[in-house]
Amino acid sequence: MAPATRLKRKRKHDLRQVINIILWLLRTGCQWRNLPEEWPNWQAIYYYFEQWKQDGTFERINLALNQLDRKGVIKEACPSVLCIDAQSVKLNPMICEYRGLDANKRVNGRKRLFVVDTQGRLWVAAVHAANQAEGPAAILLIGDILWRAGQRLEKVYGDQSYNGVFAKALADWDITFEKASRPPWRGLRGAASVARPPWRGLRGAASVARPPWRGPNRLEDLSPLLNAG
Repeated sequence: MAPATRLKRKRKHDLRQVINIILWLLRTGCQWRNLPEEWPNWQAIYYYFEQWKQDGTFERINLALNQLDRKGVIKEACPSVLCIDAQSVKLNPMICEYRGLDANKRVNGRKRLFVVDTQGRLWVAAVHAANQAEGPAAILLIGDILWRAGQRLEKVYGDQSYNGVFAKALADWDITFEKASRPPWRGLRGAASVARPPWRGLRGAASVARPPWRGPNRLEDLSPLLNAG
């Protein structure tokens, strides 16, 4: 038949309801086959889920929502600064695909790689085996980062893991990579621990340095208050 005479079946399910059911599944972790009976058949919901996953619909929805949310707080639709980091997570022993051992964190499983803006909105995400280096794995995301962030992107923050091949790949696109610095009180030991709050670790008479809202800790400290009456 000619394309002009091709017929299509009328849509039976409300797409907004389909989205809500998928979000409910994501929130609760329910199995597809255990959807409540009053909802559409699970196979219909799974069909839309697979179609939208393959054609990039979820990515386009996420991009549109990020841009709307940024405009809601009086910001440009696309960010100029992004942050990248990864998290190692354990896997069920029965799962074999995309699996590896992260020797640094002693985690046998996968790594979740996230790219967010300065207010925590997720722009790009990826999953790979935990034994794969984070820098080379992030290179594969540069195309997605450029497509979502647009031409406003000027700088990407990350830790030491991305300060090699990933930083060089960003430089080819005139994007600066900057290694994020640790807070000054992180990793301090010995005499350097003076950066701790002054009331931490004090005992006995030194406890007068406790915060004022904690109140006196000895009976004689109450005498000025009693004599004032």
